[in-house]
Amino acid sequence: MEEYFGNELVKKFEEMMEINDEFYFDTEELEDIIVYYLELGDFNYADMAVNYGLKLHPNSLDIKIKKLEVLLEWEDFNTAKQLIDELKGSSMENTDFLVCYAKYYSNLGNPKKSIEICKKALELEEEQNFLNNFIADEYVNLGDPFNALKYYQQALKEDPLDDYSLENIMICFNDLNKSDEAIAFLNDYLDEFSYSEMAWSEYGQYYFVRKNYEEAIKAFDYMLAINSGSVGVYASKAACYEALNQYQKAISVYEEMLELEYTKAFTFYKIGLCYKALKQPIIALNYFQKSLREDPQFYLSMMEQSYLYEEMGGMPEALHFAKEATLLNDDNLDYQKRLAFLFIDAGKFEESLTCLKKLVDAEPSRFYNWYAYSEVLMLVGEYEEAVTILENAIKYHYRAELFYQLSNCYFNLNEKDKGTKSLKKALDLDSTLVSDMQKKYPYIKDEVKKVKSKEKKRG
Repeated sequence: MEEYFGNELVKKFEEMMEINDEFYFDTEELEDIIVYYLELGDFNYADMAVNYGLKLHPNSLDIKIKKLEVLLEWEDFNTAKQLIDELKGSSMENTDFLVCYAKYYSNLGNPKKSIEICKKALELEEEQNFLNNFIADEYVNLGDPFNALKYYQQALKEDPLDDYSLENIMICFNDLNKSDEAIAFLNDYLDEFSYSEMAWSEYGQYYFVRKNYEEAIKAFDYMLAINSGSVGVYASKAACYEALNQYQKAISVYEEMLELEYTKAFTFYKIGLCYKALKQPIIALNYFQKSLREDPQFYLSMMEQSYLYEEMGGMPEALHFAKEATLLNDDNLDYQKRLAFLFIDAGKFEESLTCLKKLVDAEPSRFYNWYAYSEVLMLVGEYEEAVTILENAIKYHYRAELFYQLSNCYFNLNEKDKGTKSLKKALDLDSTLVSDMQKKYPYIKDEVKKVKSKEKKRG
């Protein structure tokens, strides 16, 4: 098939559609046109080409099989099944039909039937690489990495430069916990295909995961020797140096990356992190600011500036950048926690409540979210709302701290009976906390004495 944008057949077909005319195409030409649209993912045009093809050549099996491909792409399985039944009698020796037939069962979640059909197709000795990969994928769907590995290896044997097979072979080795076999396989493969970027990538990742960063760096260096413009490899190599705490070397690699990138925000951010690790906060800040000049909404750099300003005692700036970062990443609970802390540190208790509410809504199972939320509500004098929050909190965490807080709320609301009842429950659950709680909530100091006095009299 000709290159996409130089395909004269496609131009002729589209011209025909535009002027609403009818041109003649033979079946091979129509197949080329249909394949073009299928590979482009334009299934509407593929369908138009199929229907026009069947109008010109109503008995063409090849075009009917292409129609089946379109139906499967559209997930119109009922119509696809009707067409399969129509074609089965005449097409069981046709590889393209068998592939569609196997895809039909694969899409319906029946990998065993799909494998059975693919194995029949293998007997025709066409598309061996594709079919072996297909069978392997179906074994993966069955949770059978052992058989998947065999067929991925067979696919690679048919096409030794097939990166898809190679990558999945390594995944299967990993799933089977066969790390020694995996690296032996890679070494054998690299002996024969030393210029395979995928193989070196797998080799590098293999050792990176096992924290053998020196060996991983060797692999990434080989990759860069093969393709010096591969930005992702520089990032992997730099990550190795970071893991080795060799931050200056990591910075050098990131600086090489900058020369190749169009979008530099993340790389400036990574350089900033390296300088932060080197205890050079001013230079780190400079790089985080460069990152934000590249991408003003790069919230990772905003939050890192917040951390650095806090370390340097610049709390207003720390709060400013934390607010900006959290606005851009509102669902990040760690950011919400940090922003709540900074608001509280700045005495901006009302503002912290928005963050704390999000935390209890998102993580009701975390005790300290409730504890902090009710604490701040009491600080701003919202005792009634604090009672509501504490009653909800107790449903998740039946803990003494919450009952001490609840008693404080009731005493401040002049509901002494409820306060005493909550305080008694708190003391029953954990009386060792009472000293700390009396310091936090002076109101309960005398009430503790009364409760204990009543308990003595009863005893």
